[in-house]
Amino acid sequence: MCGICGELRFDGRPPAEQVVMAMNTALRRRGPDHQGHWAEGEVALGHRRLAIIDLSPRANQPMVDEELGLVLVFNGAIYNYMALRKELQGLGYRFFSEGDSEVILKAYHAWGEACVERLQGMFAFAIWQRRERKLFLARDRFGIKPLYFSEIEGGFRFASTSQALLAGGGVDCSIDDQALHYLFSLHAVVPAPRTILRGVRKLPPASCMTVDAQGRTRQWRYWQLLAQRPGEKRSEREWIEAVHQALRAAVKKRREIADVPVGVLLSGGLDSSLLVALLAEVDGEDLLTFSIGFQDIGDERGSEFEYSDPVAERFRTRHHKLYIPNEEVLRRLPEAVGQMSEPMFGQDAVAFYLLAERVSREVKVVQSGQGADEVFGGYFWYPEMAADGEVSPVERFARHYLDRDHAEWRQLVMPEHWTDDVTRQWLAERLAEPGADTFMDQVLRLDVTQLIVDDPVKRVDNMTMAWGLEARVPFLDQELVELAAQMPPELKLKSGGKHPLKEIARGLLPDAVIDRPKGYFPMPALKYVRGEFLDFMRGILDSRACRERGLYQRCYVDKLLADPESHLTRIKGSKLWHLALLELWLQIHVDNAGTFRGAVD
Repeated sequence: MCGICGELRFDGRPPAEQVVMAMNTALRRRGPDHQGHWAEGEVALGHRRLAIIDLSPRANQPMVDEELGLVLVFNGAIYNYMALRKELQGLGYRFFSEGDSEVILKAYHAWGEACVERLQGMFAFAIWQRRERKLFLARDRFGIKPLYFSEIEGGFRFASTSQALLAGGGVDCSIDDQALHYLFSLHAVVPAPRTILRGVRKLPPASCMTVDAQGRTRQWRYWQLLAQRPGEKRSEREWIEAVHQALRAAVKKRREIADVPVGVLLSGGLDSSLLVALLAEVDGEDLLTFSIGFQDIGDERGSEFEYSDPVAERFRTRHHKLYIPNEEVLRRLPEAVGQMSEPMFGQDAVAFYLLAERVSREVKVVQSGQGADEVFGGYFWYPEMAADGEVSPVERFARHYLDRDHAEWRQLVMPEHWTDDVTRQWLAERLAEPGADTFMDQVLRLDVTQLIVDDPVKRVDNMTMAWGLEARVPFLDQELVELAAQMPPELKLKSGGKHPLKEIARGLLPDAVIDRPKGYFPMPALKYVRGEFLDFMRGILDSRACRERGLYQRCYVDKLLADPESHLTRIKGSKLWHLALLELWLQIHVDNAGTFRGAVD
């Protein structure tokens, strides 16, 4: 797990050393163990290393293979790298290191662009071909690892974060109006390749890209999830047993493929609790678990310790509990927003940031439960969608999910930023893609392959890597997801959602954890906005910077400020927080580009 960056020039000039060094410096928190830099002719590459697999200097990057004429910068973890290494050795390849990075180099040489189809794990990497003078970039199937890029005057840059691209300078920071529509409709999801800034783009998940020294580019998708029933029918018990085996294998490989200890983020919900139970099955020795809690707001609970404590006690983990008072949350909000590569409305982003700070003092790697709700139908809006069959698929999806309809979006932003209803257009295209048997198959596939990428998965990567902590997500294991996508949706939605996981957990976990209503990483102060938090958001939205930016219509802002708790989205998010978060993000990353450093340098 690391940070990567680079620049390729098209104009015959070499990349400016200070530009790549500035980008690499901006990535320092992602990789505190080593900094590397390599340049040749029209290309320069940078790397920040968090040493997880093969801790020796031989695995440092940029990794240069003189014999093959290839140079690699890589962020992620390849869980099947040992099997690939053995296969490549059988083809005659010799290795000088013991980790997964060199396996990618050899795999690319052996199988070319198709090598990505053989990689199982989370990854974003770039390979420079010294003879062909061409850059090859790739991102994992679920976009667990980020990869941003920018087409600048006379060249091309890429990096693990948008902050690194901005640090290099020369990036168009004007607002992308279509991205703005997505942002306020899909609770901060902006589908690739767009971001909120016109000059920053991102490689879509399951995609590759080539850029040559003449500036010619090519991009393609190498994998697509099929949500269709298999030819051979399975009973409910057979489905559940198959999922159990696949999940156990996913958890096991994410614990074993590391040369450092691996912990678990234990929220108290079914997903993370099940990870602990399965890890105890695999290897119950010295499990480290971590939980966080916040202050209650009214009837809204700020912690789930009553559920996480019994799980930690049952499996005798080395448990760490962190309680954060609201005054600390408020004080450190700008710091957390400073680590966001894109605006993130989910209230758990700040929670993960504060938790990761504590966890990183104990371990370098954790497993986390992201993806379970999307893969196995755990959110409350899925049954609502399933029961609503009177309208088109897009409307059926939109009226249970979108934060704002198009008419409200036009009330929110100033007319000069208005666009067509691009969100519904995008949803129609994605839902209509072939390879899904039913409407709910379409919905769950969309969530797993598109929406999750730029919502919970992105938040977890940003907030954990801000402290040099690698988060692994076994519920997004390729084989597990492909298996679950074949399962009838009604089986997933049974028992109020996540029926297969509940059946697997029965007898392993306390019934109170299994049968409790679906919870969320709680931070009530960002949902029910009042007191100092309301004053904080009012200060942002009434600031001179916000008014001069002219992005929001003031009557809409004033309406939310007058009664914030009455204005929640369909999935119970604070509309006021959405506005304040975007404006704060723009002030930190655009208005003050290059000056914000956060708490840790």
